[in-house]
Formats: sequence, C-alpha cells, structure tokens
Amino acid sequence: MTKTNPGNFFEDFKIGQVIAHATPRTVTEGDVALYTALFPVRFALQSSDEFARGVGYARAPIDDMLAFHVVFGKTVPDISLNAVANLGYADCRFLKPVFPGDTLSARSEVIGLKENSNGKTGLVYVRSTGHNQAGEAVLDYVRWVMVRKRDEASPAPDPQVPDLPGAVDPSAIALPEGTDFSNVDLAASGSPFKWGDYEAGEKIDHVDGVTIEEAEHMMATRLYQNTAKVHFNQFTEGKGRFGRRLIYGGHVISLARALSFNGLGNALLVAAINGGRHVAPCFGGDTVFAWSHVLEKAPCPGRDDLGLLRIRTIAAKDRMCHDFPGMENDGDGEGVILDLDYWVLMPR
Repeated sequence: MTKTNPGNFFEDFKIGQVIAHATPRTVTEGDVALYTALFPVRFALQSSDEFARGVGYARAPIDDMLAFHVVFGKTVPDISLNAVANLGYADCRFLKPVFPGDTLSARSEVIGLKENSNGKTGLVYVRSTGHNQAGEAVLDYVRWVMVRKRDEASPAPDPQVPDLPGAVDPSAIALPEGTDFSNVDLAASGSPFKWGDYEAGEKIDHVDGVTIEEAEHMMATRLYQNTAKVHFNQFTEGKGRFGRRLIYGGHVISLARALSFNGLGNALLVAAINGGRHVAPCFGGDTVFAWSHVLEKAPCPGRDDLGLLRIRTIAAKDRMCHDFPGMENDGDGEGVILDLDYWVLMPR
C-alpha cells in the first residue's frame, strides 16, 4: 500500500464533500517580518502596535492577505495539487482579525463540478473557511480551479456550477469590533486622504513597480506551505507549457495590494474580495505595476468612523500603468496579469 499522497484528481471530488485540511499553522511575528521583507507593505495598522492600539486593537493584526495565503496554502494539497490553473475567487469575507500567536486551520466544501470539453480536465468549485484556535471563522471564500483527470476515460459528473454573487453586499461585511477610527493619525498612516476624498469613477496610478526575483516568490509560497508543483519544480516545469516555474497568483495579489498604498494609504483593511481573475501568468524577473479604479462607495451600517470603498485593482507586468491598461477591455490588455475587485475599509 502506497504511503505517499499524489493529490486529488478531478474524478475524486464529489458535490457536498467536506475536507478538513492538514497542518494547522501558528502565525508568528517571524512570519510577519518575512512577509514584510517579501512585499513592500506599508499600511500603518499592520505595521505598528502603537497605531493599532490608537484605534482600539490590543496590538497590530497581521496583514489580511497574509492570513488569506496561510489559509489558502492549507487547501492546496487536497484541492489544487494537480491543478492546471487557479482560475478565480468570489464571495470572500474577512471575518475576524488574526494576530501573531493565532493558529489557523482550514476546511473546504466542494460546491461545484464541471468537466471541460477536452475530457482531460475539469473545474472544481470549493468554499474554504479558515478558523482560529477558538474555532472562530476568520475568513471564508470561494475559488475555482482547473484540475487534471487521472483517467480521461472516466465518466463526467453531472455539471453543477454554483450561483455566486457579483459582489459581497456591504451589509454582509464584518466590521472590526471594539475599534474607533475617528481620530486616525494621518501623519503616521502616510496619507491625508480619507473616505470622503474619493469618488466613484476615480482612477489611481500607483506609480511604483516591483521586480519579482525567482527566490522571492518561492520563499513566499513556502511561507504559506503551498505545495503546488508548478511553483517549485523546475525539473518538471522545464518540460511543461512555459518551460519554467509559475509564480503563485497570490504573490501578485500581495504585490498589487502593497503597491496600492501609494494612492490608497488609508485603505487600512481588506474587508472582502468580490471577485478576482489571474489574467495571464507571471514569472521570475517580471516587474509588476498596478492601478486602481474606485467602483463605488458605501457607508458602514452603524459606524460613522469608517466607510467602504469598492476597488478594482489591475496589475500588469513589464509596463507602467499611467494609461490604465485593461480599462476598456474587461480586464484584458497588454501585460495585464491580475484583475481584482474588493472592498476596503477606510476612516471617514
């Protein structure tokens, strides 16, 4: 009897199947320091205990995307080890802050299956939830991946594609309890612009660019214990479609979020991800730029210290974004690699 795990193939998934993922992970200050070294994150709330205490936290929470990646990484050995590509995200809500010392675990439920017309792969839709050591849900999201079949002759399941919302409703967004952002130190946050200074339709070129080194993206992916073969194994990927390792799409998301600081410095918390698409692959040596489009504004129910901005951030590789690539082509355009739609919380 084999004792190694080849990962699940498309025909191994069943609608309603629930998977408890292995290896709970305690997040430490070391993880936070390494994440900061890998991405140019400068948001004050996640950088300074003193700033965090000033708005009501006991200490600085970890970056929202670090929490997302740790939970995502738990799911990879069971969901996407044999994936061709991770295709998109929807209905993601950040429910509770995560602090150094918290232990994160993950569970997933299969909510959709659809074999592709080539008979070689299929789409798998899962809802994954991350929990802390108290059993409290800290984030919840849907993603869908294209997964290889073990046997191309195996029969296709009845197609079932979940009906997903186009955006998380503002009333469903979890607001940070016990906090007050009324008197945020704008000098410390690095931006004078608050919720009221932004308007729907506004476009922001984030100006800066970051080149991804080969070792950095592999180190980041290992930080999340993401075991996807396409990111690490040059021996096999050198014989594949691209001839080299692919960068984990979450690495690009974190870069885009970090780059957005220049223009959205007071977007202190990611509240929800409405949808996301990895438009094209990214590789070591690529330089990433980003721009954002303010899609809409919404007040926070019961809070006059916080407002919601719905942001669409588009990242491109090896081209600057002063001309807003992808604006007129539904996210497609020269060099575009990421199209991410999300809500942020900002002081009013």
